[in-house]
Amino acid sequence: MTGFICLDKPGGITSFTAVNRVRRIFSQKKAGHTGTLDPMATGVLPIMLGCATRFADFIPPSNKKYEAEILLGITTDSYDVTGKILNEKEVNVSEADFCRAVEKFTGELDQTPPMYSAVSQNGVRLYKLAMQGIEVERPSRKITVYSSQVLERKDENLYTVSFECSAGTYIRSLISDIGAELGCGACMNTLRRTSSNGFDIADAVTLQELETAAEQGRLGDYVKKVDDVLSSYPSVAVTQAQAVRFSNGGELSLDRIRNFSGEGLTRVYAQGGRFLGLGNADKEKGELSIARIYTD
Repeated sequence: MTGFICLDKPGGITSFTAVNRVRRIFSQKKAGHTGTLDPMATGVLPIMLGCATRFADFIPPSNKKYEAEILLGITTDSYDVTGKILNEKEVNVSEADFCRAVEKFTGELDQTPPMYSAVSQNGVRLYKLAMQGIEVERPSRKITVYSSQVLERKDENLYTVSFECSAGTYIRSLISDIGAELGCGACMNTLRRTSSNGFDIADAVTLQELETAAEQGRLGDYVKKVDDVLSSYPSVAVTQAQAVRFSNGGELSLDRIRNFSGEGLTRVYAQGGRFLGLGNADKEKGELSIARIYTD
């Protein structure tokens, strides 16, 4: 089976483990995910099955959305409650103070990735160095926090906040910076991703639901087709002869494709609506070259 699964990842397992469980449920040899979630995190984890893994680099970029619990007064080495406590401070922060601090960390920001992250530096994952007690300088990167909203004050020092941000944003680092701004420190208590790569938590399925669907022969109900995920790209239908050439890796002449004036990445279909893959239309060269061929 080929396509995408929007998994509601449970807490306490790695994204790699989640992918392997889905792969076994679907009896697939090949599977992968589109972006790691921390073991403690839950929520949207898009998983690719079969040939869908070949289209990972072509998934249209989109913002990510999260809901996080922020615990004030505690800082840890991992910036979340699973890490080693580095400091505990008395908290004297009003709800208004907290909201102002959260609001300050919106817009385009410079963010330094945490040591406990999958970022590679000199060929080594930072978290592997962190586990050895080694801390290295990390170059900052530009991120954008498009919006933030304080949803609830769950306890005196515990808040739930939603964030919409650019890909590559570390919510743990954002929370650590908010704590530093308030002067009392803070760490992430929980994290739930509610949107990623065009997938929404409302459409997510749990591992338990997938296992039940497998027993009932309904796994196909949860598989999203590759071309549906790529639906923001324009499409073109080609003739049977052109379909054969394209599927065999041959470029097509644009002037021989009817009713097509697009440029750039394009979904290519055979007559009858069969998805063939992605082409790259280059008007200067006058050709539709292969970007990725679809095989089911």
